[in-house]
Amino acid sequence: MESLASGSTLKFSEVRRDLTTQEAVEEANRCLYCYDAPCTKACPTGIPVPSFIKKIASGNLKGSARVILEANPMGATCSRVCPTEELCEGACVLNELSLPIMIGDLQRHATNWAMQADQPLFQKGSPNGMRVAVIGSGPAGLSAARELARFGYGVTVYEAKEKAGGLDTYGIVPFRLPQEIPLWEAEQVRKLGVDLITNTTIGEDIAAEEILSGYDAVVLAAGMAGVPFLGIPGEDYNGVYDAIELIEDIKESRITDHFSGKRAVVIGAGNTAIDAATCLKRLGAADVKIIYRRTEMEMTAYKSEYAFAKQDGIEFRWLAQPKEIIGDVYGNVSKLICDRVELGDMDESGKRRITVVENAQFEIEADVIVRAIGQKRRRELIDAFGLAHERGVVKVDPNTYQTSNEKVYAAGDVIFGTGKTDAMVVSAAEQGKQTAYAIHRQLLHPLLKEV
Repeated sequence: MESLASGSTLKFSEVRRDLTTQEAVEEANRCLYCYDAPCTKACPTGIPVPSFIKKIASGNLKGSARVILEANPMGATCSRVCPTEELCEGACVLNELSLPIMIGDLQRHATNWAMQADQPLFQKGSPNGMRVAVIGSGPAGLSAARELARFGYGVTVYEAKEKAGGLDTYGIVPFRLPQEIPLWEAEQVRKLGVDLITNTTIGEDIAAEEILSGYDAVVLAAGMAGVPFLGIPGEDYNGVYDAIELIEDIKESRITDHFSGKRAVVIGAGNTAIDAATCLKRLGAADVKIIYRRTEMEMTAYKSEYAFAKQDGIEFRWLAQPKEIIGDVYGNVSKLICDRVELGDMDESGKRRITVVENAQFEIEADVIVRAIGQKRRRELIDAFGLAHERGVVKVDPNTYQTSNEKVYAAGDVIFGTGKTDAMVVSAAEQGKQTAYAIHRQLLHPLLKEV
């Protein structure tokens, strides 16, 4: 495909600008620096929020960035994509008085300084003679790799794609997360002596058996794959897209402005669905609808993302289930046939049962249809390592992240259970950290295993 047309990069500028120095200091001085810090407790990585904010107030941006990144190796990314209104800012005591501290914006301000200054904040540990392989370079994999390198392990990260960063690099829209942010975080890990090997697929370029025999421990952090098919007629027509692949093509500038004036329908109501819909809008789609077979109450997208989509003019159709995609004589999408549905009692998974309403079909004219109904599991990779799993979700010890193979640990989306919202980047980063600590206890400090 051709690259983006001239001027298209403007459509993908970050939707939130950085705070000025004065704005950051003034906002930092609003903080009460709570002793019990409910904001810190609400952060999955436990960032000492009052500490990093106080350093901003005193002009110590290097110290602030170090506090953030010490706790969260993906702190620059998370300052942009975390649902702060549900985590740290949601726990801020000032919610009861006025407005919460803009913790996410302050975190972004400090980590922006770190990216621009490019000063070393961490150092690799003295070599301990042991080697660990990390499969996948997303937030879980890179976080594990960084901590292991600081402990002195020789770490090799294997990544199937051309660039490191996983879903952060390829799967989050550029106006929320420019690609240079996760690539900078990956580079900080590489500077600690970690060997980042890209364009390498386990099972094709290197066997799982070779990995298992060549390292003292393995971290499986490969995330998930593309979007599954809907299982309805017509999915092979031109104009039907996988949301993950669509966003990657946009971030990699492999797609043109050929959505101008088109009518688009995105199927699903998670964060990826909203990312795809807002991307299409920025690429010129005249009308973008999101359809979901449940209601607003059950949608898995963050509240902030839902609000953002509505501001962008995205229309939501609830209780609508795709039934068939209709194409024209040229093999292009022309419309989507849907059933109206209603929700009933809870099933065994805790979700309300869906019943099709008789004689209530309707159609939506469309030139573009995007599947955004979750992601497929990497069962072949899991089976290659011989790991126990439940429908593609790797089983781990919740305290150590150790799998059924005592040499293999797992973190990130590969262990995230079904039937819930997408795992957060910040949670994956924390799992990567804790996996590194567990490996360190197992390999070099066996007496501390139970600590």
